[in-house]
Amino acid sequence: MKPILDQIKQYCSSLGFDLVEAVAPEPLGHFKIYEEWLAKGYHAEMHYLSSERAVRLRHSAQEIMPTCKTILVLAYRYPPASNPQPNTLKLKPLIASYAQIEDYHTFLVPLLEKVTSFIEALSGEAINAKIFTDAGPILEREVACTAGLGWIGKNSCLINPRFGSYFFLAEILLDIQLRKEEETSFPLPDRCGNCRRCIDSCPTHCIKENRTIDARNCIAYLTIENRGKIPFELRESIGMNLFGCDVCQQVCPWNQKLPLINHPPGCVDSFPMIMDIVNNSSILDEREFNQKFASSPISRAKRRGFYRNLAVVLGNLHNKATIPLLKQLMADTDSLVRQHVAWALGCFSSQHAEEILQAALAIEQDQIVIKEIRQALETKKNPLL
Repeated sequence: MKPILDQIKQYCSSLGFDLVEAVAPEPLGHFKIYEEWLAKGYHAEMHYLSSERAVRLRHSAQEIMPTCKTILVLAYRYPPASNPQPNTLKLKPLIASYAQIEDYHTFLVPLLEKVTSFIEALSGEAINAKIFTDAGPILEREVACTAGLGWIGKNSCLINPRFGSYFFLAEILLDIQLRKEEETSFPLPDRCGNCRRCIDSCPTHCIKENRTIDARNCIAYLTIENRGKIPFELRESIGMNLFGCDVCQQVCPWNQKLPLINHPPGCVDSFPMIMDIVNNSSILDEREFNQKFASSPISRAKRRGFYRNLAVVLGNLHNKATIPLLKQLMADTDSLVRQHVAWALGCFSSQHAEEILQAALAIEQDQIVIKEIRQALETKKNPLL
């Protein structure tokens, strides 16, 4: 009979997982890098990462589950989006590859529960297990690197020599041992070499030399996790990125020729809904937004974040056909949205855009929005600003 770990790997493969390995819950070797990352403030407003409890739990899986004897680390691939050329963008905003499929929390958790049940059936006794996928206090890439699933690339993504970096990571903490004590996993060698494509291609230069990301300048953070304004000086660099950013993965040599995915996750095509909003100047209220994007990761940005991002994208697009939509959004009930719409209208060399800004200034009461409108009007007077 096959060893239990081999049987588990085979079962996980049948569910669509491309990589599976077991590792002991040892303290992490590069934990100090995480502490330094926090100390520099690179986690931006993600304060849930920096509390004393959060740091302690991430130091070792046994802080999360004292009885943990094994961490089962799994990788589930998703298809990379095509990289459109600038002249083909037209009115099509860019959405990160992972957000063009069903929300991974929705379909991965049930698969992980199946794996847990399978392990329990194999062991013949009740087991304790904890399931995580990007939602728990685990430094997933570090654990996966220790387990030998890949190396942490210069863009901070986990890279596997066969499957590249387009995959979700998940972990199952178990109170049973799947490896003999004398067995160890072997981390893969770092094969980034002298390549700097990800660092040099980053639109906002957020990738640091120690393979960490300054989230304060990262487009993925700014358009997804960020709940506030997008810094004025970074809005132009957002370009057409409506939700997330794949540039550092798209340019990576290890992502150029990837094998086909045997179990592709369900596709959620949000583009028709987004293009309907753009082309028909339709504005969704909170309920409508939540309903339309319920199964899409785009819902994570919330309505205000979505329209904030859309305003910046339309400002960068410079297409006068979108001014009617921006006019409607300039009257939105959310001041964060109006703030970014003012900036977007200031990007147009258009008398119509200026008239909208002047009309908005006459009735606006939010001081932050007023400041943005005035700055936009000033920019229109002096295009060199």
